[in-house]
Amino acid sequence: MRFLDQVRDAMHKNNSLVCVGLDPLLEQFPAHIKELDQCIFEFNKYIIDATHDLVCAYKPQAAHYHAQGAEDQLLMTIQYVQDNYPDIPVILDSKRGDIGSTADQYAKEAFVRYNADAVTINPYMGIDTVEPFTRYEDKGAVLLCRTSNPGAAAIQNLKVGEQFLYEVIAETAMKEWNNNDNVLLVVGATNPDELKRIREITGDMTFLVPGLGAQGGDVEATVKNGLNSKGEGIIVNSSRGIIYAGNDEDFAEAARNAATELRDQVNQYR
Repeated sequence: MRFLDQVRDAMHKNNSLVCVGLDPLLEQFPAHIKELDQCIFEFNKYIIDATHDLVCAYKPQAAHYHAQGAEDQLLMTIQYVQDNYPDIPVILDSKRGDIGSTADQYAKEAFVRYNADAVTINPYMGIDTVEPFTRYEDKGAVLLCRTSNPGAAAIQNLKVGEQFLYEVIAETAMKEWNNNDNVLLVVGATNPDELKRIREITGDMTFLVPGLGAQGGDVEATVKNGLNSKGEGIIVNSSRGIIYAGNDEDFAEAARNAATELRDQVNQYR
């Protein structure tokens, strides 16, 4: 199944636009989890089992695994979702951005080695970066467009002629890079005006929207400015706000409660 179809099916099945980011930080793990062998995988299992019926996707952040030498646990995590909850797609958040044979290998890493359903990429080098990923027609390529971090405006809001740079990325992604209908955009919840503008430019394209929860994005503004004409089109990600909602024996239950709250808040404004 193609990635975007899988996302839409999961949205409908679970009545949810929420994506849970699986960003392991060992110092925030409950003590009883830290003691386990392969503690990252075990932590993720608890979170996934507690939230699988509340989400439309999971998003492991690759650096959190690479820094710990835990690539095997990243692979195990993705495989666990696909074996036990095959309706839920996995977005590998690695923000790759290179060209030529290197980009080919990054795409192979994401889609063959890890068997992720989608991957985040930085499109700064243009089609030479994007095409090695989009040629995998059943996979998703999620392009950075207007990100949620405070320093993003210094670059992404530079004027290029009469447009901002983020507008150029959005328009180019829609008109030139999306021939296989598998391109998405990263658009932060912390910039609702820009989110609205990108929706106007791109029509019904799907966005990955970080910035709610720990980064302080506004749920109502995000939903009202981000939804497409079908009342969906946004994958609303929260990582720390869900997976670290608790830090003791009932951490998985706390994560479920946080995911439920976010799902319900988002649905309130749909």
